[in-house]
Amino acid sequence: MCGIIAYTGHRPAVPAIIRGLKSLEYRGYDSAGLAFVHSGRLHLFRAAGKLQSLEQKLAGGEVLHATSGIGHTRWATHGLPNEVNAHPHLDVHLNLALVHNGIIENYQQLKTMLSDQGCTFRSETDSEVLVCLIAHALNHYGSILKALAWSMSQVHGSYAFALISKDHPGKVWAARKASPLVLGIGTGENFVASDIPAFLPFTREVVFLEDDELVEMDSGQWNVYQASILEHTLKKIHHIAWDVQAAQKGGYKHFMLKEIMEQPKVLTDCLAGRIDHKKNRIILEELEDMPVPSRVQVVACGTSYHAGLWGKYVLESLAGIPVNVEIASEFRYRSLIQEKDTLYLSISQSGETADTLAGQHMVREHGLPVLGLCNVLGSSVARGADRVLYTQAGPEISVASTKAMCSQLVMLYLLGLYFAQSKKNLDSRALNKYLSFLNELPDLLQAQLPQMQIRARELCSRYSRARSLFYVGRGIYFPLALEGALKLKEISYIHAQGYAAGELKHGPIALIEPDVPTFALALENDLLSKIKSNLMEIKARSGPVLALTNPGVELDADERWELPKVIDPLNSFLVLPALQLFAYEMAVYLGKDVDQPRNLAKSVTVE
Repeated sequence: MCGIIAYTGHRPAVPAIIRGLKSLEYRGYDSAGLAFVHSGRLHLFRAAGKLQSLEQKLAGGEVLHATSGIGHTRWATHGLPNEVNAHPHLDVHLNLALVHNGIIENYQQLKTMLSDQGCTFRSETDSEVLVCLIAHALNHYGSILKALAWSMSQVHGSYAFALISKDHPGKVWAARKASPLVLGIGTGENFVASDIPAFLPFTREVVFLEDDELVEMDSGQWNVYQASILEHTLKKIHHIAWDVQAAQKGGYKHFMLKEIMEQPKVLTDCLAGRIDHKKNRIILEELEDMPVPSRVQVVACGTSYHAGLWGKYVLESLAGIPVNVEIASEFRYRSLIQEKDTLYLSISQSGETADTLAGQHMVREHGLPVLGLCNVLGSSVARGADRVLYTQAGPEISVASTKAMCSQLVMLYLLGLYFAQSKKNLDSRALNKYLSFLNELPDLLQAQLPQMQIRARELCSRYSRARSLFYVGRGIYFPLALEGALKLKEISYIHAQGYAAGELKHGPIALIEPDVPTFALALENDLLSKIKSNLMEIKARSGPVLALTNPGVELDADERWELPKVIDPLNSFLVLPALQLFAYEMAVYLGKDVDQPRNLAKSVTVE
């Protein structure tokens, strides 16, 4: 979720770039930098931390004379968040400067090839590999456009980048594949950015770039090419009427909705570089040479705890590994019973959750192995763990976590497949089936999300007067019932409680009455007959039932919400956003502060 801004025009470039980067701060970042051409050479300024640190480095008159350049705020994915790894990156001859957003899956192979050609690298990033690859191609083709087209054909993964050259002052090149990039058209000036807010104060005329498109621009003109054939492409200019705040949200009313709708991309990013389709296997390089544990102990809080409970079903069913899941605020205060070959798994979106860190610290004091699962590179959980799996969800702004849980479920599923693969629990045909469904998920979810939001909006007005709701599920849907209830409580302030459906008759069923609806996760699987029986018990006591189910499933419910059938546990990736959208639309209908609900903080860093 890095921020990119490139400018070429008539005004001083550096102030325009800094202003653009400040407009992208909402995306989150851990370092920043910019580059421009002046007096026949590239000038580079970078700093770890916030933009203020970068601004302090920007001294000297030459800054004012540059009228083109590139800037970047980095959310680290490859390499620590420090100045060396900050963007822009230069090629070995200091002729080219590049900023990049995305993940180059085959960067290691490309790095090896370039090293064999005599290229040396200063950083740990995949982005430096990209600029060196372009420089390598430029030596062969002699044309930057041709060098870019060839380099794009060699790169696997997702990217959006902008490039400048000391030999072509005033010119900027940019391209994208599966990462956002937009072109801003001004009068005597042009922009490229990862999001519209970066240039909104200067122009509202926008060209939306598509995958495999390559831009060449200067202050007076711009051209878009289809990179694979270097053929000119005609593009439509759109006028944007958003204000800056709306633009930061991508036109969505709230960050929470934007982040729910980003989950197809989250799925794609989480899977990037994790599957070798030729060899039909899962790749988790972070766990190489680590023995398969005999047991897993999950420690987490809140939404991450629910993800851990979901992971328990996956790890046990796929890999046959017993899993215990504990709330970190309880785990940290109990006596630790050491069991041989147990792996402790700390799950935290921010990597700074106080109770999870305390539990992890206790485990480390006993010399036991810890695997961190978090979203923020260099966070406390990451630094304190023996190994780390990063979820690659990008910054999450809304307090109520949505896409972060999606990314955690993906990594837990990959972890289950990886351990099953290592133990030879799955034959190649079964693994291929799972991987095929995984690859189809992003497109399926992308197609379903608009319909989900419409259905959620229809339902929320009917249930907004409920004084309480039950959420029930069985098996892998029990943790999702817990999460659905949590989301409703967090942002709508309606009391909700998640239960394993079979537990209702052990006490909670006493509360069933006409103004206490039940939201049932009744998806088609081998436990469907059991949850049907639970719903009959609820209906017999005049309890309204809203059932999230699949087409063709017969059950007794007042309202049905149908989702396409996908094999378990991958159906969860449709169920989760449906629950999130129901809570979101309920909160909007009731006029609540969706992104900043009362009494809550994004990261709980105190006990």
